[in-house]
Amino acid sequence: MLQSRDLLTVGQVSDRSGFAPSALRYYERMGLVAATRTSGGQRRYERNVLRRLAFVRAARNVGLSLDEVEQALSTLPKGRAPNRSDWARLSRGWRGRLDEQIRALTALRDGLDSCIGCGCLSLRTCGLQNPSDIAASQGLGAAYLPSSLRRPVDQHKALNRP
Repeated sequence: MLQSRDLLTVGQVSDRSGFAPSALRYYERMGLVAATRTSGGQRRYERNVLRRLAFVRAARNVGLSLDEVEQALSTLPKGRAPNRSDWARLSRGWRGRLDEQIRALTALRDGLDSCIGCGCLSLRTCGLQNPSDIAASQGLGAAYLPSSLRRPVDQHKALNRP
């Protein structure tokens, strides 16, 4: 049985993990982490939550969405932090994504002097890479930027910006 000294407060977890208390509450609602409650209703976390949160940060830095992180953590027993073999198994699936991001960033770096991939026609060379503004047919944003580096554009917000 866990003793109260073995449990961490929201503030302690926030300080140790670097995640804001609001993020911890959100991650709890998503099921990424679990907390118990004191008789006064305050959250308390087992220490293994720090490893789960480190996993969340690493996965997010690789580019995984929170849904993908949730799916990965759901393959573990409830409340257990990833161990070395879990990490190896789960991170193997990220290699392809990282390789694609590296290729895309290399292409972006190599083309940065002449074009940022937007199809804007603002540089003299864009007339060669985007004659007659053909990139406009591909929608908003940086049409020529490698897809792994593009974030989805909220069409409504983009069209209604001042």
